[in-house]
Amino acid sequence: MLVIVVENAPARLRGRLAVWLLEIRAGVYVGDYSRRVREMIWKQVELGITEGNAVMAWSTNSESGFDFLTFGQNRRVPCELEGIKLVSFLPSNETEEQKCAISATNRELSEGHPNGNDSW
Repeated sequence: MLVIVVENAPARLRGRLAVWLLEIRAGVYVGDYSRRVREMIWKQVELGITEGNAVMAWSTNSESGFDFLTFGQNRRVPCELEGIKLVSFLPSNETEEQKCAISATNRELSEGHPNGNDSW
């Protein structure tokens, strides 16, 4: 089993993936191919993804039963712990301005309705 998920992928790449794999949901492709074909498809993803990101997972005979690769910017980063591949979730890179805006919004909500009365 092979699964590829792409985000912000150009239409050209999505069309190319649809030639080899079944698109079961927008940006989610599944199929069953040999290692050689899987590597060829992944090379096409790496060449065509541009600003987006992608992840490919496939069945293996390993302890976890699968393996995966990622490409492009994403807050989820693969890491290995005692031979098992896991995913680390990086914190967002919010700017101080964004944090202040969120804080101000939360303060308004805790003080009641923005018009001065407590009825929403």
